[in-house]
Amino acid sequence: MANFQYIALDAKGEQTTGVVQAGNDAEAIQQLRSQGLYPTQVVEEGKGSLAAGAKKRGAKGKKKVKGKTGGKLKPKILMIFTRQLATLIDSGLPLLRGLTVLGKQEPNPVLKATIDKLSESVQGGSTFSESLGQHPKIFNKLFVNMVKAGELGGVLEVVLKRLAEYQEKAHKLKGKIVSAMVYPVIVMFIAVAILTFLMLFIVPRFRDMFADMGGQELPLISRVVFGFSDWMLARDVILPNSVWLLGGSVAIWLGMAAWGRTKKGRRFVDNLKLKIPIFGDIQQKSAIARFTRTLGTLVTSGVPILQALNITRDTAGNVIVSDAIDKVHEAVKEGESIVSPLQSTGIFPNLVVSMVDVGEETGQLPEMLLKIADVYDDEVDGAVTALTSILEPIMIVILALVVGAIVFALFLPLIKVIQQMQSGGG
Repeated sequence: MANFQYIALDAKGEQTTGVVQAGNDAEAIQQLRSQGLYPTQVVEEGKGSLAAGAKKRGAKGKKKVKGKTGGKLKPKILMIFTRQLATLIDSGLPLLRGLTVLGKQEPNPVLKATIDKLSESVQGGSTFSESLGQHPKIFNKLFVNMVKAGELGGVLEVVLKRLAEYQEKAHKLKGKIVSAMVYPVIVMFIAVAILTFLMLFIVPRFRDMFADMGGQELPLISRVVFGFSDWMLARDVILPNSVWLLGGSVAIWLGMAAWGRTKKGRRFVDNLKLKIPIFGDIQQKSAIARFTRTLGTLVTSGVPILQALNITRDTAGNVIVSDAIDKVHEAVKEGESIVSPLQSTGIFPNLVVSMVDVGEETGQLPEMLLKIADVYDDEVDGAVTALTSILEPIMIVILALVVGAIVFALFLPLIKVIQQMQSGGG
């Protein structure tokens, strides 16, 4: 027997914590349910601790939080809500009571107000999926349609768990890609800071020293470095240029952003994302993982294939991939297999096409799609890791070359002066 710490909700929706003795976590959960409690977290002592966030959320549950619906939520907050609601329903708590409980303890004002609206809508006779559809900025078509399929099949808690797992994996994949970009940005920032410091404070001193010597012809690299330093130090040059440079950069960025929102601009940008060297491969693998995981999750949850393809197309995140999915949808609508149109798009590799073909033949297409998603998640992870390991030495070498060139430009004239003094003294 072992001790298990738990966080649970009573019949009134109040949060309580404690310790029970049981052989495993399943027995501990069963004990709590027999006592009229609805466990949200059970952890064996010595093998983990209760989430601090859960305790804080419970403590804040008694406070009245004002908020507005219609805003956007961070994916992590929505992921936690989905997981908690799935856990409560799986524990035997009715949907309306589960929403009420989560609404009481939710610290985020936007989500709290949204949960309250969902509770009112469900209590008024609407289905949960219909209620979710009233908040499209928070719950996308994927979320709404999966919940609808879960309601029709009587497996809402299972679908919510799948949704939470989908959100977790999507969030994890996005985090890996973002983290790979952090290192180059930091190194570039350090390089610019070092370059600016050298040009503003160190190079001018050497320039004045060589000017005092007089008659000394400087090497080309030294003249370039000193000229750039003078340009940065000249108030009548640097301030106007800075304003024009900053203003021009902002104008170009705003113009590109506006053009990117147009149909042609979005298509060009999304196509570039898939074809750009190195990063394009990661984007393509990420798009394939997103497509297969979304489609597999929808079909597994009972959503019809045509409707699932429509939802996947709308949530693809890339116009080129959306067009490819649309071609697949039209072909399947005409009664064709999913394999041929998938292959003709040119976006999906032969491995994906072959695995989908096997899935169709064996009647295990949803499972095969999820396996493909796992494979490409791992490939994206490996590609991001490899990219980071390649970028690290490249950025270090670039930084070393920049600093080394400046140092060389400063000391080369000094070395010549010393050599001339030695030859003159000899």
